[in-house]
Amino acid sequence: MQRILKPLLAWYEKNRRELEWRQKPLPYYVWVSEIMLQQTRVEAVKPYFSRFIRQLPSVRDLALCEEDRLLKLWEGLGYYSRVRNLQKAARIVMQQYGGELPADEKTLRSLPGIGSYTAGAIASIAFGLPAPAVDGNVLRVLSRILGSEACIDEPLVKKEFENRIRECYLRMADCTHRSFSPGACNQALMELGAVICLPNGSPLCDQCPVRHLCRARSRHLIGQIPVRKQKAKRRREKKTVLIIRDQDRVLIRKRPDTGLLAGLWELPNVAGHLTADEAIEKTKELGVQPVRIRALPEEKHIFTHIEWEMTGYLILVEEMDSDSPEAAGSVIEGQVPGQSLTSGCVAVNLQKVQEEYSIPSAFGKYVSWLGIDRLSELKSQTEALIHLEGEV
Repeated sequence: MQRILKPLLAWYEKNRRELEWRQKPLPYYVWVSEIMLQQTRVEAVKPYFSRFIRQLPSVRDLALCEEDRLLKLWEGLGYYSRVRNLQKAARIVMQQYGGELPADEKTLRSLPGIGSYTAGAIASIAFGLPAPAVDGNVLRVLSRILGSEACIDEPLVKKEFENRIRECYLRMADCTHRSFSPGACNQALMELGAVICLPNGSPLCDQCPVRHLCRARSRHLIGQIPVRKQKAKRRREKKTVLIIRDQDRVLIRKRPDTGLLAGLWELPNVAGHLTADEAIEKTKELGVQPVRIRALPEEKHIFTHIEWEMTGYLILVEEMDSDSPEAAGSVIEGQVPGQSLTSGCVAVNLQKVQEEYSIPSAFGKYVSWLGIDRLSELKSQTEALIHLEGEV
């Protein structure tokens, strides 16, 4: 391990990406960035991190933030359980540690949403502790350099790599390495995996600072290492998304508090692919009167274990106002009648939806149809519309 670190650190110092959380590695910044980076690319995280830190600059601000605002700040990053756990942990830090993240790897691991990798990253980068931070990038890098054909999806294999790194850091800390930085070592390993030692058998070996030490390269095993388990096939689910709106408002509903996309707002949807006539009937069940309907393009969204195959309809309805209780007046403050489609739908101002409500990216392509230009399109392009009886 020590032979690897010297050329790796020299390369990292010269080539590392300039990232906001690296420039100012405060414990809170490191923590937020590492949670955001889980299952998300660095380039995608950059603007989210900047906005999040501007809005919630401290652990206290995070702990006190209202859930809807918090989810809106996270909107687009996905895996919303991450930010919920982030807030749970922030509240514990406020209650038990005076608003300061504890400088102890084991204590960090006791907080919601912080596993061995995140605890190691915070401990090493923010506090300079000799803790390993082993993620998928590091597992891939070390497997190739060491020529390991052990399956990196096995918890015991990850634990073995963590132990090797920890032992190396402790030895280096015990020597005369006064400038030794475990945080820099961990980030160098991560950076190598992110930009050079790429997955799927396509690393940039000619640019690697430790290629002369890489056993997988010397044995021509780059395409076979790291070894991984075969992924289970995703379950496919068909859905029909209904964008039910008048001139100013759209119907949305909140998902259950548990399960996929728990507690987030969504566009009403039902299982299966509906015909236009079936979509009209479902809309009427909500107590609103359809005026025009347009079929929307099919879309797909992939979760870890599920794949949604979606079709959709943009449905213009009569004005939803409180003067017409048998239409949609009651939905402005409460629930829409018609339990066969959904319960808990509310009619929300379009601008408010965009500014205050967090709708998952799974519905992103359909949310784009909420714009006023789309409404004009619906009204003008008659050849693409189904005209309903009694249209006004």
